[in-house]
Amino acid sequence: MAGENFIAADEGGCEYPGKLTRYVALTCIMAAMGGLIFGYDIGISGGVTSMDPFLKLFFPSVYRKEALDTSTNQYCKFDSQLLTLFTSSLYVAALIASFVASFVSKKHGRKVTMFLGGLFFLFGAVINAAAVHISMLILGRILLGVGVGFANQSVPIYLSEIAPYKYRGTFNVLFQLAITFGILIANIVNFLTNKISAGWGWRVSLGGAAVPALVILFSSFFLDDTPSSLIQRGKSEEAEQLLKKIRGVDNVHAELKDLVEASEASNKVEHPWKVLVRVRKYKPQLILSTLIPTFQQLTGINVVMFYAPVLFETLGFKANASLMSAVITGAVNVGATFISVYCTDRYGRKVLLLTGGVLMCVFQALVAGLIGWKFGTTGVVATVLPQSYAILVVLCICVFVAAFAFSWGPLGWLIPSEISPLEVRSAAQSVTVSMNMLFTFAVAQVFLKALCWMKFGLFIFFAAFVFIMTLFVYFYVPETKNIPIEEMSRVWREHWYWKNYMDEQSPAKEVV
Repeated sequence: MAGENFIAADEGGCEYPGKLTRYVALTCIMAAMGGLIFGYDIGISGGVTSMDPFLKLFFPSVYRKEALDTSTNQYCKFDSQLLTLFTSSLYVAALIASFVASFVSKKHGRKVTMFLGGLFFLFGAVINAAAVHISMLILGRILLGVGVGFANQSVPIYLSEIAPYKYRGTFNVLFQLAITFGILIANIVNFLTNKISAGWGWRVSLGGAAVPALVILFSSFFLDDTPSSLIQRGKSEEAEQLLKKIRGVDNVHAELKDLVEASEASNKVEHPWKVLVRVRKYKPQLILSTLIPTFQQLTGINVVMFYAPVLFETLGFKANASLMSAVITGAVNVGATFISVYCTDRYGRKVLLLTGGVLMCVFQALVAGLIGWKFGTTGVVATVLPQSYAILVVLCICVFVAAFAFSWGPLGWLIPSEISPLEVRSAAQSVTVSMNMLFTFAVAQVFLKALCWMKFGLFIFFAAFVFIMTLFVYFYVPETKNIPIEEMSRVWREHWYWKNYMDEQSPAKEVV
C-alpha cells in the first residue's frame, strides 16, 4: 500500500519523511480488534436479559413481571436494580482497571496492556458461560470489565502513536469500527441462540465473548510496541529500527528527535496524575479528556445499543422481533462508521461532530414524541401497535445510531487519545476511559428506573444533552486533523480560548 514520500502536516508544522506501508496498515487493523471485546459485551447484555430462560434462572421476579403480568406499565416492566447491576457491574470494574492499566501501559508498554485485557476478558467469558448463580454472573462481569478497561486504555493510544499522522484519524476510527462489529455480531448471536428450544442459548451468547478475547490475545503476540513507548522505556535503538520499518524509509531522524524530546520531557515528570491535574497548561487536555467521554455517554447511545432488545420489547415488539430490530440497528452502526473512516482525515473531526450532533438531537426528540404519542404517561396501550408505527420507531432509532456512529462514537475515542503530550498521555487516557465507564455505569444502572419514572421524557433529557454538547464542540473543541501527535501543542496555542492556558514553564518545576 503505497503512500506519499512525505507525510505533510498543515501549514506551520513540520514534515516527516515516510509513507503508509502495508505493515503499519496491518498492524493498526490487528490492534483495533481490541474494540471487539467492548462491542460484543455492549451488544450481548441487552439480548441475554430479554431471554426468558435466563430471566427465569437468575431474575425470576423480572420474568414474572415481564411475561406473566400483562397489566404491567410498559415503561416499568423491566425495572430491576439487580438486573441492571448485572449489566453495569462491568463498567465499575473497567473504571478501576483503567487506572491500573495506565501504570502498566507506561511501565511495560501498550502491547502487554492489550494482552492482559484479552486474558481477563477470556476468564470472564468462561465464568459467565458456566454460571449457575447470580454471584458467578457478577464475578464474570467484573473480569470482563477489567479486560475492557485494559483494552480501552491501550488500543486508542497505540493506534494514535503508531499510525502516520496524516492517517491517524482513519486508523484510530478502526477501533470504533471494531466496537460496532462486536455489537452486530453479538446481536446476531442473540437472535440465533434465542431460538434454541432447550433454553441454554444464553450460555452460548455469554461464552461467545471468548472469541473476541482470543482475537486480541492472538493479535497482541504479533504486534510491535509503539516507538513512543519503546523510547519512554529506554529502548531508543529498537524504536529507531521500528520507526524505519513502519514509515518505510531510512530517514526518520526528525520524527525520532521529536519523540526522544517528548520522552525526555515525560521522564522529568515523576507524577503524571498530579501534573495533569495541577499544571495550568494541561487544563485543556484534562477538561476535554473528562467532558468528551462524559458527553459521549449522555447521548443515550449505550441505552439504545445494550438495551435495544429490551427497549423494543418494551415498545410492544415480540421477543424475536425485538432481537431482529437490534440486529438492524447494529448493522446501521457498522455501516455508518465507514463514513467516519472515510471522512475523518479528509474533512476533519469537528464537521463530523457538529453534523452528528444535529441529527442525534432531532431524531432523539422524534423517538421521544413517538413513544409519548402511543404510551403517554401511563405506559399502557389499549390496542396492538401497528406495523407502520414499529417501522417508524426503528427508522428514527437507526438514523440516531447512524449519526452517532460517524461522529461521537469514533471521535469520542480518537480526540482524547491524540491531544495529550507523552508525559501525561497515559494518565489522560485513563481519565477518558474512567469517565466513559463511570457514565456508562451510571446510565446503565439508572436507565430502566428512569424510564419507569420519566417515561418518554427520558429521551428528551438525552436530546437536551446532545444540544449542549454540540454547542460545546462548536466553541471549545479544536480541529486536530493532520497535526503530528508530538506537535499538538500548537493547536492549543492557536485556539481562541485555550491559548490563555498555554505557557512554557516546565511541568516538573510547577509541581512539588
